[in-house]
Formats: sequence, C-alpha cells, structure tokens
Amino acid sequence: MSLKEVACREIDANAADLNTLSQEIWKHPELAYEETFAHDYITGYLEKCGFDVQRRYNLPTAFRAEYGESGPGPNVAVICEYDALPGIGHACGHNLIAEVGVAAGLGIKAALQAAGKPIGKVTVLGTPAEESMGGKIDLINAGVFKDIDVAMMAHPTPETAEYMPALARQKCFIKFHGKASHAAGFPWNGINALDAAVLCYQNVSCLRQQMKPDWRVHGVIHNGGVKPNIIPELTEMEFNCRAPTDNEVKELTKKFSACVEAAATATGCKADYYFHPKAYESLITNQILATSYKEHAMSLGLEFSPTERVRGKYVGSTDMGNVSHVVPSIHPMFFVGRKNCINHTTEFTEAAGSSDAQPYTLKVSKALAMTGVELLLQPSLTQEAKRDLLADVQSS
Repeated sequence: MSLKEVACREIDANAADLNTLSQEIWKHPELAYEETFAHDYITGYLEKCGFDVQRRYNLPTAFRAEYGESGPGPNVAVICEYDALPGIGHACGHNLIAEVGVAAGLGIKAALQAAGKPIGKVTVLGTPAEESMGGKIDLINAGVFKDIDVAMMAHPTPETAEYMPALARQKCFIKFHGKASHAAGFPWNGINALDAAVLCYQNVSCLRQQMKPDWRVHGVIHNGGVKPNIIPELTEMEFNCRAPTDNEVKELTKKFSACVEAAATATGCKADYYFHPKAYESLITNQILATSYKEHAMSLGLEFSPTERVRGKYVGSTDMGNVSHVVPSIHPMFFVGRKNCINHTTEFTEAAGSSDAQPYTLKVSKALAMTGVELLLQPSLTQEAKRDLLADVQSS
C-alpha cells in the first residue's frame, strides 16, 4: 500500500469523529479571539490522536500540533480556522475548514508513521480570528512560520477550484467630530457629524464610477448620533478597501482618504481615521502545490469549475494571503453540496452544518493529505515551490 493510500484510509477510518468535530464547532459559533470551545475541542482530539500539542500558542485560542522530525524532509503545515460571524454563525464554513485541517493532518501523520524512516514533519496550526482581526498575521509576527516549509488549507465556497481569487484588504475606522446643539432651537450653533458620515458614504459611491472593476470599497455607520433633536457631535464608520494586489490597495486607499477628508471639510467637522495595521495581503497560489493538489483531487472524483468561470470571481479576502507571502501556500475552494449557496448568508450556515458537505470535505482532506505526502517523498518539490514564491512575491 502506498503512503498516499495510507493517508486516505486514515481519514476514512476517522470520518465519523471528524464529522462530529465539525458539527460541534458548528453548534458552538464563536467570534474572533473568543474561540475557546473550538480550541479546546480540536486540541483535545489531536492529543487523543497522538500529536504533540501546544495549546494557547502565542494567542489564547491558537494552537500548534506536531508529529514527525524536522530535518530529513519538509515541515508541511495544514491550517485550521474556526471563528464564526456575528449573528449568522458559521456562514463561511470555518467548521469545515477546521475539519479539513485536522483530517489532512491525520492522513499525513499516518503516512509518516508508515514510512519506516524519518521523512519530515506535519504541523496542524490553529489560527483564530480570520473573519475580522487576522490571527495569522499575529502568528507570522511571532515567528511561527519560520520553521514551516509549506502551508495548506481549503475553504468551502460555491465553487471547486485549485485556487481562491481573493483580494488584498485594508480596513479603515473613522470618527467625525462635530458640535452638539438643539436641532430645532439652535441648529446654527451645531456642526453635524452625521452629515459628514453621509457625505463620506456618498463620496465613496461617487468614487466607484472611476474605480477599476475588481476594486471594492464598502462600509457601515456604527454610530449615527443619539437623538433626532440633537445635532450629532460624533459619528463612527468602518470601511474595507479591497483590490487584487497590494499596490492597488495603496492606490485605492489614497482615493478613499480624499473622500473622508472632503466630507470633513464640507461640514466643518474634524475627521479622525486610521487604517488597521494588520492589512490582508493578496493571496499567492503556489503553482507547484496547486498542480499537485488538483491532480490528487481529480483522482478522487472531485470535479473542478472551469477556470474562466472562477477567474476574477472574487470571494473576499483572507489573512492566508499574508501567509502566502511568507511560505509557499495553497488555499483551494470546494463545493459544499448545495447549488446557489453563497458565503456569509444564513443559507451557507445551514449548508456548512449539513451532511451534504461531508463527501466533498473528506475528498478535499484526502487531496491535501496526498499533496503533503508527495512533498515528503519528493523534497525537491518544496525547493521548487520556494523558488517560485520569491518570483511571485516580487511581482505581486
């Protein structure tokens, strides 16, 4: 029996437990940096399966689980996400991402055990707060990826593809400061911060006419004032600026900043705004890894969407983009078993917890595990992937 077959059989042998893991996380949705249930459940299971687990690894809800020996071969990392969205739970299917990461880790571990000699190492990384605060960026800054050679994960979406067309993202927080006054008796004494917020929103809407088709700016007003008979003295907004490359995001944020400042000038308000220091970088798909993954996935019967249908169909942003600038990475997408079901909706929450998703989730797990085993058996592939990464980063 080949080591790839060993990996697949191990995943099949643990299919029931893996489904339970996914279901438990789905039933207990937790927000960014609050994923204590998911952290404890996953780490407990990995310990039971024989991994050397470090709980609360640099972050309260991050973890690192390892098996194998460094040196003789690459250290292959598979990544878990498990944070949910406010109000609608696992509407991005992070419970399935966690299942895929654990399953692929189990498969690679079984192959390492069956190899009969040291051929490398597998690391399962638990990364919190992908939906909002970029837990992977915290881990990069802590040096977590310095001894990792490649990183892999997979994301449930409406499509199956060997790559994910994700945008770089810069988050901006804004406060407009005005002056309160009685809105009926002495409105001339006030400076209306809500007018500034509304103008800012409209300025962005006008900017869209001159934005490139694959640029995105979208935002909300968190605080629009207190009472209608009080001129609002403070309003608060939050925006995301997104584009396919990091340089384009920089260009877009300059244009966006002008929208903010113009709104303040027109209303006489003061604008305090800042861009979040943890920007999400563009996602670089390593072609060496992606080709291997797709071949293995197709051998398992997964059907891939046509490239022309997926290309340019941006599905958001991810802090896995930051990881992909540090180590060779893949972030494929996989179908969840229900047509016309898109992420960040209640329908996707239901799909992520449905049995319909399990056949696809297990096949993707096997394909990632087989890719990892191939890297362990052919260390030269990892070196090729690293050389490609240097060129990709320079052109990103």
